[in-house]
Amino acid sequence: MLEPTRLLLVDDHAVVREGYRRLLETRAELRIVGEAATARDALDAFRRLAPDVLVLDLGLPDMGGVELIRRLLQREPGARILVFTMHREPLFATQALRAGAQGYVTKSSPPEVLVQAVLQVAAGRPFISPDLAPELALALVDRPRAPLADLAPREFEILRLLLEGLDPEEIGRRLSLSAKTVRNCHYQIKSKLGVRSDIELTRLAMAHGLV
Repeated sequence: MLEPTRLLLVDDHAVVREGYRRLLETRAELRIVGEAATARDALDAFRRLAPDVLVLDLGLPDMGGVELIRRLLQREPGARILVFTMHREPLFATQALRAGAQGYVTKSSPPEVLVQAVLQVAAGRPFISPDLAPELALALVDRPRAPLADLAPREFEILRLLLEGLDPEEIGRRLSLSAKTVRNCHYQIKSKLGVRSDIELTRLAMAHGLV
């Protein structure tokens, strides 16, 4: 008999975690081995538990999910990560997949889609939820490339925190960076996007669904 696929759930809302824990545990081939509410707890839990698949929400209270994906794969290159999030914008999916996630499912998907996605990612196959796949394909192929899509995952994460109104010191604490590094990255982001001020930066982010 095959061993069940071991899952680690990462979401900062306990009620949400409980909901999809119950869903996933209805399948005999799946077993929840741990939960985490923050990125730092997730890194520690992954090291201790070595799950087969990490099911991850992008909206975490310390560092964001995209940065967590990047750091986790630096430590564990073979980690299999499925993003399960409310964000339907192709930009978030693009950044998560570029950082190394193998799957991306929106929380508006039917429950069976999450189960299917977990099984596919556990088997080493990529998975994009059907409600997002056509839009993501258009964003990647048929439309002009969005400027924000050119940002590296860490730049994207810093921009997201800047747009939340955090100062460089707080962003540095969350991402374990110096405030100087954050300020330099802030300048590089504006330069890469071709904007001269934070007002222009915010307008660009709003136009592409990041705000």
